[in-house]
Amino acid sequence: MNFHNIALFLHLIGVIVWVGGMAFAYVCLRPAAGALSPADRLSLWRGVFQRFFPLVWVSIGLILFSGIGTLVKVGFAHAPMAWHVMMVVGLVMIGVYVTLWLGPWPQLKQAVEEQDWARGAKALNAIRQRVALNLGLGAFNVATATLGLAF
Repeated sequence: MNFHNIALFLHLIGVIVWVGGMAFAYVCLRPAAGALSPADRLSLWRGVFQRFFPLVWVSIGLILFSGIGTLVKVGFAHAPMAWHVMMVVGLVMIGVYVTLWLGPWPQLKQAVEEQDWARGAKALNAIRQRVALNLGLGAFNVATATLGLAF
């Protein structure tokens, strides 16, 4: 095994967990959870995010380590333009996630603890919007990685 293979493996594991987790949550879990009462729905999402968000942090670490490591090894000037685009989009995704982590996520946890379902629904909607944005950005990066860019 060489550095490139290990870095690619770590990178793909991070992307699969983060983007795949968002896709599952948005496309499958969200519609199914809509049939639940507000108390049950918001409690479910709190439990899901409590388990998923630490995995996102690990994924971010894997993606950054492997992506930046590969760029440094190849040399930023020698790397394909698509890699630079993916790095910028990935950094935007991390920024979006950090705003979710610092804003609506603590608000959702507190609202569920206080059984304030209206405030919890507002926080969940803010999380949903950020997940939708990051899911679109993640899909763009996957397309860029697999289909390339016309630069």
